[in-house]
Amino acid sequence: MRASPQAPTLRGMPTSAARRPRPRVGAFFDMDKTLIAENSGTLYMKYRYQRGEIGGWDLLAGLGAYLKYKAGLLDIAAWTRSMMSEFRGQSERALTREANRWCREMVVETVYPEAERLVREHQSAGHVVAIVSGATKFVVRPLAERLGVKHYLYTRLEVEGGRFTGRVIEPVCFEEGKIYWLQQFIEEQGIDLAKSWFYTDSITDLPLLNLVGHPVVTNPDPFLYREAVRRRWPVRFFEPPDRARARETRPAESP
Repeated sequence: MRASPQAPTLRGMPTSAARRPRPRVGAFFDMDKTLIAENSGTLYMKYRYQRGEIGGWDLLAGLGAYLKYKAGLLDIAAWTRSMMSEFRGQSERALTREANRWCREMVVETVYPEAERLVREHQSAGHVVAIVSGATKFVVRPLAERLGVKHYLYTRLEVEGGRFTGRVIEPVCFEEGKIYWLQQFIEEQGIDLAKSWFYTDSITDLPLLNLVGHPVVTNPDPFLYREAVRRRWPVRFFEPPDRARARETRPAESP
């Protein structure tokens, strides 16, 4: 009996390999000082202070924590757990409305025009664009929607019956925690990290920069700038949003 002909394959590859989808390229963006020119936590503290929800001492404490973070002296995971415990019992729906309002009033105007153009360029190239931030969904999602970014990774808060329990779903999306959540995402999306990009300003993201084929340092802190120079990574300094808008709206000079 003559054997049945084998099914055609792609360029001589086995059938199983021919059916395997081609790995996708990712473009991952940190949020604070990368997509926006401010620290989102500090902006939110200012927003709450202006609304009378916190006092001056609370605002100063928040600013102090941010300075300790920039100096590498803050245990950000422990600080996040402590801060999120304050939301125990609050309504998830109410916080979502408040965060959307805050984003419209204070965050949108801080988006770097150059960063937004980079997002558009990666989207046009067919890359899987995602924001990877230590902030919560209530901070990251409004910005992602504003930029047209479908994917975002963030620090997750536990919710029961529509209200916060005050607990964080571990790990916090910071340093190695970012890699934990990103690993699940790239497996779901079929992304090849060796062909992917990551943009960040912070030395705390060094573990993730080491994973991608195209690390890009943006508006770096001094520690990351020194590391980028040593490794000859690309460094980009974005023009402040207010200066960029002023330049774009300035009338052309007469010849």
